[in-house]
Amino acid sequence: MMEVGDINRDEMDVHPPPFIVAQELRANSDGRFCLTTGGAAAAMSWNAFKLCTALRALGYIMVLLVVGIVGLTYYAVVLANYLPVLLGGGLDALIALPLLILFHFLLVMLMWSYFYVLVTDPGGVPPNWRPEIDEEAGQGAPLVESEYSGAGLVSNQSVMAFDPANQKVRFCRKCNHFKPPRCHHCSICGRCILKMDHHCVWVVNCVGALNYKYFLLFLFYTFLETTLVTLSLLTYFMPFFTDQEISGTLGTVAASFITFVLNLAFSLSVLGFMIMHLSLVAANTTTIEVYEKKSTPKWHYDLGRKKNFEQVFGTDKWYWFIPAYSEEDLRRMLALQGIDYPTRPELHALQQL
Repeated sequence: MMEVGDINRDEMDVHPPPFIVAQELRANSDGRFCLTTGGAAAAMSWNAFKLCTALRALGYIMVLLVVGIVGLTYYAVVLANYLPVLLGGGLDALIALPLLILFHFLLVMLMWSYFYVLVTDPGGVPPNWRPEIDEEAGQGAPLVESEYSGAGLVSNQSVMAFDPANQKVRFCRKCNHFKPPRCHHCSICGRCILKMDHHCVWVVNCVGALNYKYFLLFLFYTFLETTLVTLSLLTYFMPFFTDQEISGTLGTVAASFITFVLNLAFSLSVLGFMIMHLSLVAANTTTIEVYEKKSTPKWHYDLGRKKNFEQVFGTDKWYWFIPAYSEEDLRRMLALQGIDYPTRPELHALQQL
């Protein structure tokens, strides 16, 4: 699985790292500051624009590739091999029938999850959203309206960026709005994404708060389906390395061979990717936040494995394995809406001290 974790300087919090400031600002002899890498910055921006455009175009190609692999797999497993066995009757048909039923069930669940990841908005910042307090620092002082809004916002951006007192106020200078907790800007989508994990070219979409469960289910059912296909075609693959006679036409043999290799490769790669994301779910973090946790001794969103799991999959067990949520979970779990997230009470109390 290819993924793009997309954060750059223009998309970070309002306080730039000191090394960026040192690269871009230099004092003149009269004491004023000027940009010293404007040409380089413009070139980097143009290169980033071309990269984002290329990744968007690549995403549509990857969707066609997924559809092509599914079609090839269906032909090799169903039409070329197991359907003729089922129609032929006998003892082999008793094996082919449950295999075909399981194959079609997993295929439906896989495509259902994939479609929902594809079309579901990962979550954008609501219009005119603004924090009432500094959520990241846990401070109770409300933000001053005149300080961060209107014309003063544009003129004071550089002041905000260098003001240590505002370093916890998260503001996106590209979207020109405040960022809720756990929100990050995606240059490929061109907007801020709630609880952004990464931009996935396989689904031409960001993986965020509102479609992360669907993405995980897509990985889960992809692993099960590709593993089933690999095992079911193993008996047709072994004759290539033995003295047994290879049955079938050249087309069916080639399709079976290619399908076996592709599904084996996807099964192994998706397994590793799925284990990584399950570990992220267990810690209530994302691919991006893993790097943020390195500077945080206690991750205040970690509520324990059970509650962390429910933050993504909901509390209704009947909905855990389908790409949907119960109405009750959507109504009472604010985390599923991507804006408000519960934190560990003891850590929140320590931040108030």
